[in-house]
Amino acid sequence: MHILVANDDGYLAPGLLALVDILRPLGRVTVIAPEQNHSGASNSLTLSRPLTVNKVVGGERDGFLYVNGTPTDCVHIALTGLLDSRPDIVVSGINQGENMGEDVLYSGTVAAAIEGVMFGIPAIAFSQVDKGWQGLDAAAQVARDIVLQQINHPVDGDLSPGTKPTLLNVNIPNHSYEQLNSWRVTRLGNRHHSQDVIMQKNPRGEPIYWIGPPGLAKDSTEGTDFCAIQNGQVSITPLQLDLSHLAMREQMKASNWNKN
Repeated sequence: MHILVANDDGYLAPGLLALVDILRPLGRVTVIAPEQNHSGASNSLTLSRPLTVNKVVGGERDGFLYVNGTPTDCVHIALTGLLDSRPDIVVSGINQGENMGEDVLYSGTVAAAIEGVMFGIPAIAFSQVDKGWQGLDAAAQVARDIVLQQINHPVDGDLSPGTKPTLLNVNIPNHSYEQLNSWRVTRLGNRHHSQDVIMQKNPRGEPIYWIGPPGLAKDSTEGTDFCAIQNGQVSITPLQLDLSHLAMREQMKASNWNKN
């Protein structure tokens, strides 16, 4: 079993180390992560400059590879020439902070997993709900359990030809391992609009802007990721990459949008 591990908080993040340490007994683990934090990078690739790959020598992160680019850069480089063998699974995280609802469209953590799926490899993105790394060891244990579940009972074995492999987005409450014994397979909820941008002034008196906090949960009904987290449960959301609005497509065809 060859596991490729990435993240978006950077190669020095405690969540990455905790995840790698707990996955090592499962097989060969390769780590490639951004040099710096790239939260919110989404699926961006760095095309305007060359990238460099460096290796940590010594210490608890010995052998970790890090890239001066995005989470997507990391997985892309690994799968298109850096690795000597194809991984069996891509695992991303553990992120500091939730990735629920529309967050998945912005998340570098989820993006690293998506890049694996785009190359035909099943992938899982892990996030802790609250920041601060409280309960990180428990979150890592849950991550191991879910990776084992995917390895031993893969859910993509009967998919039709041409479809993408498993892509799971997992959010884990900051609880003890004993409290995290309830998992729920969920759908994405959604949020209210983001809060207002924060305007300040730089030392020259010029305006600068900080993106405001995400909006609060709007749809947290039964079955959503928000609902599971509110109930103290681990949320596991299967995702797909096809954004086609099939119902609207049929409506547009019926309304003569096709032109010859």
